[in-house]
Amino acid sequence: MTDCLFCKIAAGEIPSEIVYQDDQVTVFKDIHPAAPVHMLVIPNAHIPSVQAMQEEDQLLFGKLFFTAKKVAQEAGIGESGYRLIVNDGPDAHQEIFHVHMHILGGAKMVHPMG
Repeated sequence: MTDCLFCKIAAGEIPSEIVYQDDQVTVFKDIHPAAPVHMLVIPNAHIPSVQAMQEEDQLLFGKLFFTAKKVAQEAGIGESGYRLIVNDGPDAHQEIFHVHMHILGGAKMVHPMG
């Protein structure tokens, strides 16, 4: 999608602090971190939301989780723990309509969420 911020980041059209990238997934640091470690995991393909996911996207969504695990370990938060968040739709406060997973860690998380 030509006007999608995350598509432009994945394509290298907008500068970002890329942590990991391959042909399917890109991980970059959030520009407004909510934790000491705050990265976003996105599919390179434009999928606006979880609800827009198709059956053929199942392996890609699994890869998002596996990549999150990998970069969390590399960031030093694999053992202490981290939070994965996917906001889906306006009521969940999804701000950019390109599926993305937040990795938050590096500090003790507050519970309950809400």
